[in-house]
Amino acid sequence: MVFRLVLGCGTVGRQVVEQLPERDGSDADRLLVITDDESVVEALRDESCPARCADPTDPSVIANLEPPDVVFVASDRTDVNRGALEIARDQFPRASIAAYLGGNAIAANRERFDALADHVVDAREAMVGHVLDGAVSPSAGAAIGLRSQLSTIDGRLAVVMHDNPDPDAIASAVALVDIAAELGLEADACYFGEISHQENRAMVNLLDLELRNLSPEEPLEEYAGFALVDHSRPGVNDQLPEDLTVDVVIDHHPPRGPVPGEFVDLRQQAGATSTVLTEYLDRFSLEPRRSTATALLYGIRIDTNDFTREVSAADFNAASLLWPHVDTSILDQIEQPTVEGETLDTIARAIKNRIQRDSVAVASVGRITDRDALPQAADQLLTMDGIETSLVFGFRDEMAYLSARSRAGDVDLGEAVRDAFDRIGSAGGHTDMAGAQLEVGILGTTDDDDEVESIVSVVEEVITNRFFEAVDSGPGVPVGAYSQTSERLFSVGDERADERTAGDGVAEDDRARGSGESA
Repeated sequence: MVFRLVLGCGTVGRQVVEQLPERDGSDADRLLVITDDESVVEALRDESCPARCADPTDPSVIANLEPPDVVFVASDRTDVNRGALEIARDQFPRASIAAYLGGNAIAANRERFDALADHVVDAREAMVGHVLDGAVSPSAGAAIGLRSQLSTIDGRLAVVMHDNPDPDAIASAVALVDIAAELGLEADACYFGEISHQENRAMVNLLDLELRNLSPEEPLEEYAGFALVDHSRPGVNDQLPEDLTVDVVIDHHPPRGPVPGEFVDLRQQAGATSTVLTEYLDRFSLEPRRSTATALLYGIRIDTNDFTREVSAADFNAASLLWPHVDTSILDQIEQPTVEGETLDTIARAIKNRIQRDSVAVASVGRITDRDALPQAADQLLTMDGIETSLVFGFRDEMAYLSARSRAGDVDLGEAVRDAFDRIGSAGGHTDMAGAQLEVGILGTTDDDDEVESIVSVVEEVITNRFFEAVDSGPGVPVGAYSQTSERLFSVGDERADERTAGDGVAEDDRARGSGESA
């Protein structure tokens, strides 16, 4: 519920107040008008609008009010609006305030309004549209809700990325920490796992980003609140307790299960979570730090493949807002890191071991130590003549990690990967990229190298055939019934797999470069 307080109600104020219920459409939101014009108060009351006759510039009038989410300073007189704005900002420091300059503003008034109000407009028509759209649009409402939720946290906030975070997750966490700091709330950008991709490490090091690497054994009692960015469920794609109380969730991936959280903002139309955080910075009138702006722009570029994949108007708008604050020289350095020899070896094995059927290629690269090489290998296969869809997978410990890519117009890769692997592991993604993680528990039952290699060979065959079948069958058609071999090889039961299902954030390709792959 949003509480809107109107101080003063001149001509512009009346237009806004009269149109607001029709534009809002919510009976649950609250509105209170305070003006010293008795005729206006009577007219508003006749229209069932809560109104009080009092001086809007008198501090005692609002001293005992419940803090509003939005304040609209709306007298026709500049001097009255300035007085009301000053007491409103002093009394309600966390409120979003829109102030009308009035009809006789001078330069000193404009400077004072700019210093105290979140939004200042001096043209009548623009003010009506701004207040109506700004107060009730989803993005403005989200900003109000986020500010309100953060203000309830009494202590330190943990802003948690998904495991082995990618640029989008890292940038989003850093931006939310900046917003929290502006509201007087101490916060840490936290992650589990490791940052292994060379570009991601370059981003963190060159921008000198402050991140905290958590371990599963680490106690969390020092944090009074938790926020999830670029994923949406505790215990899925992070190592938090599944029953953890979450204060804030901000993500752009489609959820594949209930999303807990006191405040939840899921923007599936946005190409990156960094886009959403950029909009919050703009809504809060915060000029981003150079390091934060550079990280956010890089996060957007990676997740949208330089604005060519699942991009929206919001992504372009966010980039335009960030560009004046970006350190382009550091951005160039981030994008040209040294490629490690192991990554090149993985790509070479994928090319050598590929099995191709029509325009679909699948390759096993065997044992790996760097999961981030898989999406790069899958991307490389797509550059080969005649290949439009690729899957590359490898083994680490008792897990199989899969990364898929497609530029075929008739393939929904996210659905294909889910159809093939969701019931025997954790799988998901988007139309042109996806990923999966499969637990191959039987690998830990023997130390015999020959037997391990034999098991791996069977697993490779199962993964390869299931993927080919899923792509051939089309989206929504489950891959054939389990064989006893599949049930024995993949030791994740249906119930457990459901708990770990992705789409709740990002998976290994997001960890690599932020592609939006979910697993």
